[in-house]
Amino acid sequence: MTEDASADGGADRPLHLVFMGVSGSGKSTVAQAVRERLGWEFAEGDDFHPPANVAKMREGRPLTDSDRWGWLESLADWTAERDGRGEPTIITCSALRKAYRDVLRRGGEATFFVHCTGDKHMFLERMSSRDHFMPPSLLESQLDTLEPLQRDEQGMDVDPALPVDRLAALVLARLDLSGRPD
Repeated sequence: MTEDASADGGADRPLHLVFMGVSGSGKSTVAQAVRERLGWEFAEGDDFHPPANVAKMREGRPLTDSDRWGWLESLADWTAERDGRGEPTIITCSALRKAYRDVLRRGGEATFFVHCTGDKHMFLERMSSRDHFMPPSLLESQLDTLEPLQRDEQGMDVDPALPVDRLAALVLARLDLSGRPD
């Protein structure tokens, strides 16, 4: 991943933040903390899953690439609509493979990924203590699918074991964003 990511992403394009990682990694929690500081429009990726995907996961069956393409396209379309209006966004999405992130980048030229990566046992503990359609039994399939951010992708890794306020501050500092826009 490149080290020269900046908030402008080039010529006055709105910035689109994608908080990514496996289930239980804290991506929604960190994304919400950043949203509270910036006030940007937010989309929870889970809300974009079609009912068939949710049912499949509830049954403990991992999604396939073909299950994910339409979901990823809907997130990219949501972002593109706001990009066209010049509005920055924040979304959460597992974004496990580079090919999936390529789809998400179609939503806006200036897309920056925040990968919540950490300890598998912490993720399992978090998954076991919440009410969510994704059962802990699917974590291993997500970890098997996960491709870390590549050197040519704009983004950063964060450790979700850190306090949420610290994680939000790290993201804002990396992108030179101080809080709500004027």
